[in-house]
Amino acid sequence: MIFPEFTELFASVFAIWKPIISSAEYWAPVVFGLIFINIWLRYVRTKWISNIKWVMLEVKLPKEIFKSPAMEVVLNALYQTPSGQWFDHIFKGRVKNWFSLEIVSIEGNVHFFIRTNKIYKDIIEAQIYGQYPTAEVYEVDDYTRYVDYKGKEGEWSLWGLEYGLSKEDAYPIKTYVDYGLDKENVKEEYKTDPITSVLEFLGSIGKDEQIWIQILVQATGKRFVTPGKFFKKRDWKAKGEELIEDIIKKARSRSGGAENAPVILTKVEENQISAIERSISKLGFDCGIRGVYLSKGEAFNVSNIFSLIGAFRQYSSNELNGFTVSHPTSFNFPWQDFKEIRVTKLKKKIFDAYKRRSYFYLPYKKKPFVLNTEELATVYHFPGGVAETPTFGRIPSKKVEPPANLPS
Repeated sequence: MIFPEFTELFASVFAIWKPIISSAEYWAPVVFGLIFINIWLRYVRTKWISNIKWVMLEVKLPKEIFKSPAMEVVLNALYQTPSGQWFDHIFKGRVKNWFSLEIVSIEGNVHFFIRTNKIYKDIIEAQIYGQYPTAEVYEVDDYTRYVDYKGKEGEWSLWGLEYGLSKEDAYPIKTYVDYGLDKENVKEEYKTDPITSVLEFLGSIGKDEQIWIQILVQATGKRFVTPGKFFKKRDWKAKGEELIEDIIKKARSRSGGAENAPVILTKVEENQISAIERSISKLGFDCGIRGVYLSKGEAFNVSNIFSLIGAFRQYSSNELNGFTVSHPTSFNFPWQDFKEIRVTKLKKKIFDAYKRRSYFYLPYKKKPFVLNTEELATVYHFPGGVAETPTFGRIPSKKVEPPANLPS
């Protein structure tokens, strides 16, 4: 008979769970309390975010501009640490502010945008005018509202991806300092600006094509686990110091491993330590980067996908760090996606995430990586006169202040 065997099995299972069930009065309030707190925080944070008043700023540049490194000073204004008391974060849902730095090509016309909470508009404009007095900043409509992507049923085709880092965050990418853009004694025509190749690519697309690149940034905090202390968090700079110690330990192990053994570093290790030390000496931002290629009808060009994948390759260094591709809206093999069900979902998801500029919080919360101000100013800055992309809109002439001695 099956019933006696079933009864014995049930009795055995019940015997295992009986102590847990009998002690529910102790652990159940904690478990359900944590669940309630999690649901509550999701609710109040979503409500807070939905009430933020966003503005889109477009920056137009003159034909001649010779201050590429100045962008690092502008970006310092985006380092906004949490404000408000604990009450505001728990009961009102206040979250740390974030910004979206965007480089966009609409049918080959390249634009620079900054999306921000309206309360920071004046601060950002003041920083831009302070470093780039001849630039012009306009409040414009969000360009994403003019594209209605509906998947296979709509008129738009889409391919998108996200970018990550190949190594630990404290390892820096190749920056404008490595390219010599910080040297004042070098003429503009002899400089190599790494963003030029991105602009050339964006300016090469044609009618009924668009390419969107967004760099979401937020002041970083203590979110890295401390070894041996699960509940104690540390920041990315502490992680960088640990990486330096690991490099030194590796070098010491080659000399026998004793504490008093001489540390003989290779040239690569010396460069790594120097680069990490320089990297962690600056402000850091949690970042997320997305790229989206859109086209209408028959305009879809597969080669633009490969160009988008390699758009940040010039910032990579074998010794240090570089960008990798993650979460592309495609699969390597046809059997991975039956009737394109998964890829259709991925495309709609990345399109919606891009429009919402969602990365650090729900509904599209992701794990960010850290770029310091120097790295961020390399990936997103206003190009100098060396960038000659024809479709990159510039102001025809400089704005000149009137002489101070004009008669009244």
